[in-house]
Amino acid sequence: MSALRTLLARLDPYMLLLLSMVGLGIVLPARGEAAEWAETAVHGAVALLFFLYGARLAPAAIWAGIAHWRLQSLVFASTFILFPIIGLGAYWLARPWLPPDIALGLLFLTLLPSTVQSSIAFTGIARGNVPAALCSASLSNLLGVAITPLLVAVLFPKASGGGISAHAFIDIAAQLLLPFFAGQIARPFIGGWLLRHKQLTSMVDRGSILLVVYAAFSAGMVAGIWSQLDVADLAGVLVAASIILAIVIVATTFASRALGFPIEDEIAIVFCGSKKSMASGIPMATILFPGHGVGMIVLPLMIFHQVQLFVCAVLARRYAARDVDVRGRQDSAAVVSG
Repeated sequence: MSALRTLLARLDPYMLLLLSMVGLGIVLPARGEAAEWAETAVHGAVALLFFLYGARLAPAAIWAGIAHWRLQSLVFASTFILFPIIGLGAYWLARPWLPPDIALGLLFLTLLPSTVQSSIAFTGIARGNVPAALCSASLSNLLGVAITPLLVAVLFPKASGGGISAHAFIDIAAQLLLPFFAGQIARPFIGGWLLRHKQLTSMVDRGSILLVVYAAFSAGMVAGIWSQLDVADLAGVLVAASIILAIVIVATTFASRALGFPIEDEIAIVFCGSKKSMASGIPMATILFPGHGVGMIVLPLMIFHQVQLFVCAVLARRYAARDVDVRGRQDSAAVVSG
């Protein structure tokens, strides 16, 4: 019992909440009218989250981040070029071993934009370039509204049902892009208040993800898709997600050093270029894959999300522990080799 209590004490409380939402969606799924209410709540929570992102992000920060084009280009290349290439390889390797929708989910997660909240948080913990991370993660989500559906249309097998249409673009823009720009308009009136109450955005961020996880697993339970999974499938997804993340972290680290970025920029590149957004990904999946077992498709994303949080938390602490009096590339070398 003491060992179990120690393990529970070390677990991220938010991870326990996510697991609780998975369990609740399986044991007590929303059906009928309750499912409609759950879907409405999810849409509202995600829209509110992106409204708050827009209200907090200063236009000057956006332009300053865009001006740092070398950093933004590297993060973009990692998010929307390197990740999809790895995802294609993972999909073809996983097809013989995993259920079809799970294999598609591995590909889908690699096509998504970066996270906003955790990318900025980990960059701050690691004493990196926070303004660049803020801009990079926000731009990634804005561009992802268009790029992710296009990548799905181009890279997904035609028989998978994933595709793009004008209706899909409109739905995604209505859920993500429109609230963001509404937040930009409201920023002069509420931006200062939000910056003084940063916990509000964090609560909405985490709460919206809890809602979308419950809704996705609830829908999967109602559709009867969980009987297709076993422990070996989950283990396979965990291994695949870990390998994908490891490849990207190593690639972004060495690329940033080879291109001569200072350590603060390297931190922003690694954390923004190695993450995938569950807050954006699950709503996109429900729009892009109508009639599919969306719960199965987003399961790899959920597992990847937990892996990236754990790995990046460890990496951020190691970056933060570097000697503040030492400058140059020796700092970052000590982070990885130490």
